[in-house]
Order: sequence, then C-alpha cells, then structure tokens
Amino acid sequence: MSLSPVITAALERAGLADVAARVVAGERLSADDGLRLYTTPDLHAVGALANLVRERRHGDTCYWVRNQHINYTNVCNKSCVFCSFYAAPRDKDKGYTMSVEQVADKVRAYLDLPIREIHMVGGVNPKLPYQYYLDIVAAIKAVRPDCTLKAFTMVEIEQIARVGRVSEEQCLTDLRAAGLDMLPGGGAEVFSDRIHRDLFWAKGDSQRWVEIAATAHRLGLRSNATLLYGHVEQTEEKVRHLLMLRELQDETGGIVAYIPLSFHPENTGLAHLAPPTGMADLREVAVSRLLLDNVEHIKSFWIMNTIAVTQAALWYGADDTDGTIQEYEVTRDPQTDRRQVLAAEQLEALIAEAGRRPVERDALYRPVAEAAHAV
Repeated sequence: MSLSPVITAALERAGLADVAARVVAGERLSADDGLRLYTTPDLHAVGALANLVRERRHGDTCYWVRNQHINYTNVCNKSCVFCSFYAAPRDKDKGYTMSVEQVADKVRAYLDLPIREIHMVGGVNPKLPYQYYLDIVAAIKAVRPDCTLKAFTMVEIEQIARVGRVSEEQCLTDLRAAGLDMLPGGGAEVFSDRIHRDLFWAKGDSQRWVEIAATAHRLGLRSNATLLYGHVEQTEEKVRHLLMLRELQDETGGIVAYIPLSFHPENTGLAHLAPPTGMADLREVAVSRLLLDNVEHIKSFWIMNTIAVTQAALWYGADDTDGTIQEYEVTRDPQTDRRQVLAAEQLEALIAEAGRRPVERDALYRPVAEAAHAV
C-alpha cells in the first residue's frame, strides 16, 4: 500500500518525507521520529500516515465489543492528583466497596445481554483481604462462565500480592486459577519519574508496572496498555512511554491493544487545566499507531474521547471503539452520572457513519459477527 500524490506532498511540506518512507517500507520509527510526529503542525499529514498503517493491518474493519464495566470499590490510599474517582479510606460518605454478592449481582443485572467481556478495576483499598479478590473473580465466572474477565491493573496486582504476602507471580497464578482471563492496561499513567513524583507518588513507578505486566504475560495472561495524556506530561515523556511499551511487547508479545486515555480534569487536583482538545486526542491515536508497530490494535475509547472524536479517530489510526460499557464511573460522578451505554446497533451505526465496517469481536479480537445486531 502506497501514499497518494496529495498525501505525499503534504508529508513533504510537513518535513516528514523521510518518516513516511520508513513507514511505507515497514521500518521501525525512532524516538526522534516520534518527537517530530508529535510536534509537526500538520496533524492531518500524521493522520494520513497512521491511516496507511491502520488500513494495511485492518482494512476498513472497526472492532467493537459487548462489554460491561464494574468498579468494585472506589476506596483508595494512593491519592493520585489526577483522579476524580477515588475516596480516601477515611471518607466514609463517598467511599464504597461491593460485597462479593453485590459484584455478582452487577453481572446478573445484564444477563439478558450477550456480554462477551467484563472489565473490572477499582481503587487500592488497603482493608480488602487477599481472599476477597479471589472470591469476586470466582463469583463473576460462576454467573458468566463463558465471558472473558479482564480485571485488575498492575497497580492493583501489586497491592493484592502485598496483602496476600505472596509474589506477584503467585498472585497472578491464584487469580488465574479463580477465573481471571486478562488484565486491563490502566494505572500506567505516564512512564516518567518526574510525573510519578509529582502526581502519583504512592503508586509503583513505571518500572514496576512493566515488571508486573511482563510477569503476567509470561504466565499467559495478556493485557492492554495505556497512557494518560493531556495534563502536565511533556512530549519527550510520551515518546519514552510508547517506546517502553514497544520494548515490553518485543519481549513478551502480551499486549493486545493500546488505549491512549484523554485526561478529564474536572473534580481532580488539576481542575485548573484545560482538557485535551479533539485535535490532541487524534494526534495521540495517530502517533501511537505509528510508533507501536508491534501492537495490533489501537483503541479510541469513546467515553473519554467522545463519540465524534472516536469516529474521526477511525481515520487516524484507530481500529477499535471499545464497546457497550453499561456503566462507567472512573471519569464520571458515581452519584449522578453512572450509566454510560451504547446499544450494539448504535455502535454499529456510528462506525458505519464514519465510513468503516463494524465487526463485533470478543476480548481477543476474534470476530463474532459482521451483520447488524439488536440488543
């Protein structure tokens, strides 16, 4: 697949002709290339180049999934400055922790829908015992044995292992035996010692995230990966983050999809910052598609990017929109705005409206069906 003369001329004007030549040839891009892709004013030239890679891999396919999100607790002792979701352990009014039965009830609430993937994360609640985590995993699989359970960030795994006084490898082995299938990619934030020190000092650093992810991958548990952007990060830090993920993927091959996460400053310690623009969202998708040459799927998470930006992102490198969700609390007010849902036919219509072909997938991107579905 080659570039049209119009796009080639745009890339030449943007000073990216040599980068484009490497992309067309299928060569790996460097950190310097990444910096140039982030800083060139011509976003659309970068998007066209990312779209070349996207269509080379996936044609006009856009994946989506029937999924359900569960947040089992918002109690957390990490005090991350960018988080609007957490409640400090002493905050009894705001904090909640679901019982094992309540978690199971969340799953039962949507048994009328053909959910294929359950995504479960929570705060780092220091009072939860090791057995609790094994029990909620087992409870979910008892209700939906055929559903892929993607649960617990690397940050949560570190805490679960600590409270259980076991290694992360043993912790992951126990969770897998209880029914865990995959891990999500959250908690990575930005791989930067500076940002770690300033914004999320109580959590493990970038090296710990990578170490735990690598352990999970070696045990056969695949995961996603993320980057939280649009706050105080610098371009060089984002490039380093992406290249660290690329190196991890070279080593383990365990990353299924990469999701750039757009920062929502409302109700956080960084509320004075303006949120990322739609143009910034599109650039993150495009640059990640170009740098992460060994990661198959790039997702535009419609809840965080908005539906309109996600539709555009399907032409800037993204091949996935996430899914039906049902409920989402991490960047929403859990008291007033919990339900965030798109029906299957809505997702397919939005993808088709964007000019792509909707394909329902499972958690590992195996196609389920390609015809329209009603929920």
